[in-house]
Amino acid sequence: MTSPPHISALLRSGATDAVALSAPNRPDLTYGGLRRQADRTVEGLNVRGIGRGDRVAIVLPNGPEMASAFVSVAVGATTAPLNPGYRQPEFEFYLDDLEAKALVLAEGDDSPARAAAAALGIRVLEIRTEDRWPAGVFDFASPATGASPPRGGRAGTDDDALVLHTSGTTSRPKIVPLLHRNVCATAGNIRRTLHLEAADRCLNVMPLFHIHGLMACVLSTMHTGGSVYCAPGFNALKVFAWLADADPTWYSAVPTMHQAILARASRNAGIVERLRLRFIRSSSAALPARVMAELEELFGAPVVEAYAMTEAAHQMTCNPLPPAPRKPGTVGVAAGPEVAVMDAAGNHLAPHEEGEIVIRGANVTPGYENNEAANRDAFTAGWFRTGDQGFSDEDGYFTITGRLKEIINRGGEKISPREVDEVLMDHPSVQQVVTFAMPHPKLGEEVAAAVVLREGAEAGPGAIREFASGRLAGFKVPRKVVVLDEIPKGPTGKLRRIGLAEQLGLG
Repeated sequence: MTSPPHISALLRSGATDAVALSAPNRPDLTYGGLRRQADRTVEGLNVRGIGRGDRVAIVLPNGPEMASAFVSVAVGATTAPLNPGYRQPEFEFYLDDLEAKALVLAEGDDSPARAAAAALGIRVLEIRTEDRWPAGVFDFASPATGASPPRGGRAGTDDDALVLHTSGTTSRPKIVPLLHRNVCATAGNIRRTLHLEAADRCLNVMPLFHIHGLMACVLSTMHTGGSVYCAPGFNALKVFAWLADADPTWYSAVPTMHQAILARASRNAGIVERLRLRFIRSSSAALPARVMAELEELFGAPVVEAYAMTEAAHQMTCNPLPPAPRKPGTVGVAAGPEVAVMDAAGNHLAPHEEGEIVIRGANVTPGYENNEAANRDAFTAGWFRTGDQGFSDEDGYFTITGRLKEIINRGGEKISPREVDEVLMDHPSVQQVVTFAMPHPKLGEEVAAAVVLREGAEAGPGAIREFASGRLAGFKVPRKVVVLDEIPKGPTGKLRRIGLAEQLGLG
């Protein structure tokens, strides 16, 4: 099936009376209701002078209103979701950089985004909802201006649907515009990869200011006419109650969330037994093979790991569902775009030759906004360079060996942090690990690792280093192992290597 050319067409995939959105303690919202919400939203934006091409920043809590605002605003303008956890200076940077025309906030929300918008002269559009309304239904509480935008009505195929920033861990964040055809292509790719149907129901625990939740959970489901149960973020103490309430056929999460679910599984055996999960998806970071095996044993469902990034509107590769083979430790086969491995000179490499992963396809952004230098570096002969190092095998399965910027250079010897992670994860006492570069006065960089132990387990830094030394070359063994109760994470639950040494006082 070909993908609809824009989100407005995509919303017509669901039957009028089929459930589109659900949430704890809320009535369900049907596709008919969601389409009416989109119509009201576009009309509400237009009478406030906002139309196609205008960027509307959205700062809402995770939940059904965030999901419906994402798709509804995109039907008539450009959606720019922002992390509600930002402080005022961060909001000021992002709102200014985006040239946002308006900011959507919940009525009465005292978010620092409000003060940031005031400082920049950006209009705030408050929305209101009530618990008795279906999940995702909202009204504009802010008065209309009566002004008409230059371009009203519904957005088209080549309009920007969604604008996000890169993570910016090492430099100024770059603006990534994603066209309607990009995001709809990804929704169709995920649908085909996961064999999604209207009967499928996704539990979303991912933050909806992030591409993972927006594409993998919300938009791919709407492409099928299936339903999304919108949890209010991720909470390990509540996730099993949500699983029981939602009765989903699948969910998608980052590895740290999967690990938190495993840690509480023994307390929720009754709920696990009643679940009907068809599969579990993991993305946004490397999934340790041991975690994959434990999830499959716990839920009796296959776990598929996908490889994704913002510039590709999320999914690039994915391990296929049975009966096709899944290869733990790989990120699967091309799942939508063309995927290849390229050397620094732009030559394509053969299977098992290591180089940079490159992609091209309908889901890939046309390029970073107002950043010619970044685009020159990112695109080679029409292929987008991901910045990830890896290789393919003879069956077309890709293995990621590291982020080029994260490779540890220890006196000229290059070490992939992911290789060290995989070895340390095999230690029976280790629950979580992230290997990173630590400054060294003579070598430039040295290998360090932060670990979290399994509940009730004991292991000191020396024992962990000794374990690693039996499995790794000497120069790859972490010189410093820090045992923590919790490893610092990014806003999406992803473990970050860059800057971790400084965070832990090792810089």
